[in-house]
Amino acid sequence: MAKIRKLSVFIWCTLLIVGFNTRSFAQDTYYVENPRTFNAGLVGGANFTQVDGDYYAGYHRVGINAGGIIYTRISNNLQLSLEILYSQKGSHSDRERYTLDKNYLISKYDINLHYAEVPLMLSVFDKHRSHFGAGLSFSRLITYNETATVISTSPTLPPYSVPDFYKEYPFKKYDVQFVVGGNLHLVGGFYLNARFQYSLMPVHTKLSPDFARANQYNNVWTIRVMYLF
Repeated sequence: MAKIRKLSVFIWCTLLIVGFNTRSFAQDTYYVENPRTFNAGLVGGANFTQVDGDYYAGYHRVGINAGGIIYTRISNNLQLSLEILYSQKGSHSDRERYTLDKNYLISKYDINLHYAEVPLMLSVFDKHRSHFGAGLSFSRLITYNETATVISTSPTLPPYSVPDFYKEYPFKKYDVQFVVGGNLHLVGGFYLNARFQYSLMPVHTKLSPDFARANQYNNVWTIRVMYLF
């Protein structure tokens, strides 16, 4: 009888030890979230843009910046991101100014640029999942429109044909920009994103000096909300 009691105590102790170890293993297996190799999400917000070289200063053109993003984990705090975006850029001014020859008065000026954009960035993450990165953005011009209200300063001068002038000097189809920005982790999968972009090569060239400098560049600030699934 004593042997049976000792055996029963041994079995119960063995079951308790095995059960404890099994529970601990289960917790490690099912409740500890391993870092994912890939993370995808959506981004949406606004571009505040100007075109450097058009003789107008200020980020007065506001456009859409929206699309999708995917992150690839390289190390614990380093990730590579790729985005596919629809991005509106350009310039706007209601400030009157004369051409350099003083023959015409420009009372309104607008550039509307619509791009398909693919930014590629390398980002460093902190322990709160906020991150800061830099990289390059490659853009393909989908369509554009450039308009101006031009008035002759003398009745002897012919009216200025704005559409003909801008057809003669179209915008380039491609743009490559340096991009730098940060993402502040808010809650859950939500982030607040701010970034700056600038063209590495001119997007518009060979312009009349009366209207603009010979080379023009996209200059963009962006504010967006990002959600990672």
